[in-house]
Amino acid sequence: MARAFLFVLDSFGIGGAPDAARFGDEGSDTLGHIASACARGDGDRDGLRHGRLDLPNMQALGLGRAAVLATGADAGLGDPSGASQGFFGSAKEVSNGKDTPSGHWEIAGVPVSFNWHYFPETVPTFPTALTEAMIREASLPGILGDCHASGTEIIDRLGEEHIRTGKPICYTSADSVFQIAAHETHFGLERLYDLCGIVRRLVDPLNIGRVIARPFLGETKETFERTANRRDYAVPPPEPTLLDRLTNAGRKVIGIGKIGDIFAHRGVGEVRKGAGNMALFDAALGAMDDAKAGDLVFANFVDFDSLYGHRRDIPGYAAALEAFDRRLPEALKRLKEGDLLILTADHGCDPSWKGTDHTREQVPVIGTGPGLASGSIGARPTYADITETVAEHLGIPSGPHGKSFHAALTARA
Repeated sequence: MARAFLFVLDSFGIGGAPDAARFGDEGSDTLGHIASACARGDGDRDGLRHGRLDLPNMQALGLGRAAVLATGADAGLGDPSGASQGFFGSAKEVSNGKDTPSGHWEIAGVPVSFNWHYFPETVPTFPTALTEAMIREASLPGILGDCHASGTEIIDRLGEEHIRTGKPICYTSADSVFQIAAHETHFGLERLYDLCGIVRRLVDPLNIGRVIARPFLGETKETFERTANRRDYAVPPPEPTLLDRLTNAGRKVIGIGKIGDIFAHRGVGEVRKGAGNMALFDAALGAMDDAKAGDLVFANFVDFDSLYGHRRDIPGYAAALEAFDRRLPEALKRLKEGDLLILTADHGCDPSWKGTDHTREQVPVIGTGPGLASGSIGARPTYADITETVAEHLGIPSGPHGKSFHAALTARA
């Protein structure tokens, strides 16, 4: 029986979403703009990286050709017309949002047809009644922040006051999210988790997608650092996902990184975490070693989005892509007969774009497996096509959304 490995490079869009203008993102292109900046020298940073964007392993699988499918333009990774060693395509998002849950749920076969609620860009940003209920039910001395903010910036700005007063730092972003930052020891990690559980219940009537615990350590602005103990409190998907379908069929789903949180821990048999992309890659490799016939390893690599996309850090994003690419052969070597590996993304977050929000883009769908054909799988009309391909590969019944491209992987093999 086959195994499947689904790696999500969080925010790694390849441009060209046909409805991007509706989101104010027409012309955004995460991959293309990073590659162009690197070619100009704008992606250079001493001690980090320099020169053109170098992704030979993903390019060999067909990344450049996937970008051509999405935008009609060469992303600048090398000759996009060369023979591919894997299958490649692009995929459009049909969900209403460009947020993490919507993208991942659609990848798992459940497009989001409803609209999330978002907090306004005002100060204060949270409704007074919500803030008062939170303070009362959690016995807090008050809150700090109450605004739209970057997570690292607001911790630098308010972290010392938080330690001094015991008030948690509460903020949001362009996503449908309520984020709470607090010190792991001065405030307490379990207390932070309990607080997020209270807020999750309080924001349910508002249709907020996620409440996120953002613990940090350090004593001063110069030493504050967020830890790997982040926890997302997400609304569960509105219908069974690929993860549920596999679990119900007796298969095991191993979630790497924040996958368990994104799906409200529904359908995820085991969660493995790590601090940063390289630790997450280690966790994914370990899961590949442990996965049995019929299992799915579903991994999210968050640094591309949280550390570089939202912070509009082109050199950092480029270096992270190159670091991931250098390690990709370690995953490829673990593939056995019957295995399927797919690399994709959940949305874009163009580091050259205005603001700090995600960008509405198409995503790459590239991959390989022993005995599987190489070549184009075309421009897929929904991320849910990934779901149905994995479902067919693992031998479970098809779902109501998406269409498998598995026949293209076997017909030419």
